[in-house]
Amino acid sequence: MSGDPRDRPVWNALTGRQAALTIADGPAVRFRHDIGIFAATADSGAANLEALARLAGGEPFAMLEAEAPPAPPSYRQLSAKPCLQMVLDRPSPVPPPVPFVELTPEDGPTMLALALLTEPGPFKTNTYELGGFIGIKQGGALIAMAGQRLQPEGYVEVSGVCTHPDHRGQGYAAALMTIVAQRILERGETPILHSYAANVAANALYERLGYRTRRELLLTMLAPL
Repeated sequence: MSGDPRDRPVWNALTGRQAALTIADGPAVRFRHDIGIFAATADSGAANLEALARLAGGEPFAMLEAEAPPAPPSYRQLSAKPCLQMVLDRPSPVPPPVPFVELTPEDGPTMLALALLTEPGPFKTNTYELGGFIGIKQGGALIAMAGQRLQPEGYVEVSGVCTHPDHRGQGYAAALMTIVAQRILERGETPILHSYAANVAANALYERLGYRTRRELLLTMLAPL
């Protein structure tokens, strides 16, 4: 097995420096239910899958691995979609100036509302606790945001990027992504992101921002029978 923490980003993040945001059952670990849906096991042994089923608690969850894992007891695979793992090795272009603000726990409900409207990826009531979120507000309403999610050692995933449909086409997503990535680079870490391989338009944007594809992973969604 490769020693690169990006090859198993969920396992390495949740058993590493994001362990305080997780719950565990022996060899199985997942984000707290109010933070995220990602889970992982040390390997796909039967005992580990049984632990994962207990940990999932009858709720859907997601795994991000090189191959689709076996479904644990009482669960079934809903989908297994190829994702590109992209990495930013160098500073991206300087973003146009945008009037962004730091998002705080008080913004949690509006962050969730924007995510539910735009579906940038799994977003839960307290996903904001992952930190690093910035946004753009207009008339007091949150219209765009970007932040971070998985943090395997040495890397930080840029995530939660979305713009209200009424305000798209103004470069807000690219600008906020660039600011988040620059902050990660300034901390001596490397920005990464995960995007569906079929999302050609978004992947082209990420390439224009300086990201390159490192490898392909599978995002597997599992749900109770």
